[in-house]
Amino acid sequence: MAVDLPGGGRRPASFEATQSKRPGRWWAVWAELYSRPASAVGATLVVVFILLALLGPLIAPYGAAQQIPSDARQPPSAEHLFGTDRLGRDVFSRVVLGARDILALAGLGTLLAVLIGATIGLFAAYRGGWLEEGTFRVFDSLLALPALLLALLLLGTLGASRNGVLLVIVVVYTPIVARVVRSVVLDAKSKGFVEAAQIQGESTAHILGREIFPLVLPALAVEAALRFSYAIFLVASLGFLGVGVQPPSPDWGLMVNEARTYAALTPWALYFPAGAIALLVVGVNLAADGLKRAVQG
Repeated sequence: MAVDLPGGGRRPASFEATQSKRPGRWWAVWAELYSRPASAVGATLVVVFILLALLGPLIAPYGAAQQIPSDARQPPSAEHLFGTDRLGRDVFSRVVLGARDILALAGLGTLLAVLIGATIGLFAAYRGGWLEEGTFRVFDSLLALPALLLALLLLGTLGASRNGVLLVIVVVYTPIVARVVRSVVLDAKSKGFVEAAQIQGESTAHILGREIFPLVLPALAVEAALRFSYAIFLVASLGFLGVGVQPPSPDWGLMVNEARTYAALTPWALYFPAGAIALLVVGVNLAADGLKRAVQG
């Protein structure tokens, strides 16, 4: 059953009930996510890395910068699970402790990009006119540059630091999130129930929050997961290039860069952080793909 709305269009009679049951809906999405083998593997990998980030100091047997010169270049063993690097640092400890850095930077940067991009996309697309045109022309100019090139330009100005990397993630991915939100808002503006709310004199905040945002949320959740995977790779890439987080931080990209020169002597110092990057990115991508299917299904 549906309800006729002023100005045309029909809203399902269950619309309000659906909104009130949103927590149950997302629980169903989570269950659907774990019902697919590939997405279940991806979500499990992400959870494992999050646990490593949270429990890293309790798991790591050595400090991230702790050097044992007598154990330099030791292959994997019971004492050093992932071996040691050329300075005698325990690779397992550095990989485990590095999970916190990469997840914190990528996660916080993605969260800020999603919040800022969603807010700008909602208001600019809903208002339309010069505000929408001007905002998205600026975003188009940012998107014209490859993400890594834009990141290098920004860090060349700001200097290599954690805050610089965080700002880079926000600047690079905010326009993409805003464009995704804009497309949903433009479609929603033509719906009858939005026109009805406007005729009834509802405020902009009410229309955006109660009428449009619930339609944006599924696409926004999927986009956040995708941006998170790209942010992880971007943080690792900047570390590898030496313009991201600086030594002696156990940044995985930085570890790969440091180990590649000595790959013939200590290949484990290269393979384990590189493998951690690959596993985390693959895990997030699989989980994001499963989330997309679950939300759309």
